[in-house]
Amino acid sequence: MPFDLKEIASISGMPGLYKIVAPTRNGIIVESLSEKPARSVAQARNRVSILQEISMYTNDEEHTVPLAEIFDRIRKQYGSDIPVTSKSSTQELSSFLESVLPDYDQDRVYASDMKKLAQWYQIVNQFVPYTETAEETAAPAQEAEGDASASAE
Repeated sequence: MPFDLKEIASISGMPGLYKIVAPTRNGIIVESLSEKPARSVAQARNRVSILQEISMYTNDEEHTVPLAEIFDRIRKQYGSDIPVTSKSSTQELSSFLESVLPDYDQDRVYASDMKKLAQWYQIVNQFVPYTETAEETAAPAQEAEGDASASAE
């Protein structure tokens, strides 16, 4: 996945997202993903959710879609400016999610989940580097070669 979410976490009781820096005896040292990053300690009693391990329910009972894949779909469809925020109405958030993940389970994905998705995407897009996949970088190169050979003829 183009966004590396292995070291990005959401911590209960602490707003925003955090980059995991190092473990301690009583928890982990984290750095906030913000304009002015601040380090703090997340205690062992706090629930830490690594974004790489989070996924969304779909209508297929056996299948969920990883958050990293959803972020990738959003990036491909909307770029860095998405049409919703965490303050948008439930209807706006629902239609946004449907445009990115058409088969999401409307009964098990709540409005609060959609708000987190919008908020987290904006934070991740701003502070986590996006790396192009090999397929995306190879396709333009092949098109350029095709254009060059066509003009040479």
